[in-house]
Amino acid sequence: MIGIGTLINVVTVLVGGTLGILLGARLPERMRETIMHSLGLLTLVIGIQLSFETDTILIVLASLLLGGIAGEWLCIEDRINQLGRWLEHKSAGNNVRSTSNRSQDAIHSGASRFSHAFLTASLVFCVGPMTILGSIQDGLSGDYTLLAVKATLDGFAALAFASTLGPGVLFSALTVLIYQGALTLGAGWASAVLTDPMIAEMTATGGVLMLALGLGLLEIKQIRAGNLLPAIVVAPLIVAVVE
Repeated sequence: MIGIGTLINVVTVLVGGTLGILLGARLPERMRETIMHSLGLLTLVIGIQLSFETDTILIVLASLLLGGIAGEWLCIEDRINQLGRWLEHKSAGNNVRSTSNRSQDAIHSGASRFSHAFLTASLVFCVGPMTILGSIQDGLSGDYTLLAVKATLDGFAALAFASTLGPGVLFSALTVLIYQGALTLGAGWASAVLTDPMIAEMTATGGVLMLALGLGLLEIKQIRAGNLLPAIVVAPLIVAVVE
């Protein structure tokens, strides 16, 4: 069973995201811009906070370098954009195809924004010790208290993100379902394999990825954060080797 905590989390993301989309359309452009910048600043703060979880900054550096090389080789960012175009097309039915006065550039721009929203929300909702520890706790003992707290926070975050980034945020619920669900189902294995140092370095590496997202939200620098995703997997592997 996936776990009650994960299901609650998925529902709060969907509800918060839906409310955000409904409210966002009614907000003036300047207000949406201010909200976007506020989210960017908050994402930077969370990223900095999580990055301090590391005990050895060289592990984070090695994880980012190796993970970045793997991500560029696998073209993960491009694949995420392709997924974004596919999800946007499916969610909009055939409107994109049938609207003849919409330029190809506009279509790709919309898909890019959609995939950016999907990636940003997915990372924010799935990076951090609450995700890992809460899922393991839910899987081992059925205690979903930690995930329920996280779900509440994610619901408000989804509202804020969706009001400015759009419907791509809703599809991050799939990431939450798959990632947290897998951790809950494999709780026994995860608790035996993932040591505290591994979780700490995973969290710190994820924090650096959130810094990259924050810079993008603030329109300072667009970094291909998707191509850095393998770093989160590399981090615990490095810890396992050096321990």
